[in-house]
Amino acid sequence: MVRGKVQMKRIENASSRQVTFSKRRNGLLKKAYELSVLCDAEVALIIFSQKGRLYEFSSSNMQKTVQRYLEVTRERNTGIEYEHRTQHLRHEAAVMAKRIELLENCHRKLLGHNLGSCSLEELQEIDNQLERSLNNIRSRKAQLYKEEIEKLQTKEKRLLEENERLSEKMGLKQRNEASAEKGKEIGSCSQSTESSEVVTELFIGPPTTRNGS
Repeated sequence: MVRGKVQMKRIENASSRQVTFSKRRNGLLKKAYELSVLCDAEVALIIFSQKGRLYEFSSSNMQKTVQRYLEVTRERNTGIEYEHRTQHLRHEAAVMAKRIELLENCHRKLLGHNLGSCSLEELQEIDNQLERSLNNIRSRKAQLYKEEIEKLQTKEKRLLEENERLSEKMGLKQRNEASAEKGKEIGSCSQSTESSEVVTELFIGPPTTRNGS
């Protein structure tokens, strides 16, 4: 009797599903054991049933086999990650080299070199680029001139204010000196007047005779 081909999909009947699980689990455990004996291979098999029950087989020590598996997979993943990163960097380097080549070619054309292979449209585009560059340069130049003029105007205003303060300070000093000089003159005149009064008191009046003359 020819055995029919089993369709690979979930068995809907719970009883049939449990019977199939038991048969195939035992067959899988048997195959793992045979593989470890016949081929001297380190085999570890872990099975969890639908209800969470654990079935396992190990040809040596399960913990050591799992640890070895983790180390190998970590190294493999690291190698795969390094390879992917290397490929990504190579791709980026190729793209960057292509972009640099295009920029250098464009720069040479803007300088007027290698124009023999340019079409009319390319020449028109180069002309437009140069015109835009000149406009940007003129705009930046005008902006710098404006900023420099504003700085000079600010400096001029500050110098004028400083000059005005110095002028006021000098005028006040001159007025103070003039007041001091005037005070000195008034003081001299007062002293002269007092001296004159003293002399007048001494010499005004009739002459007197001394007794016994």
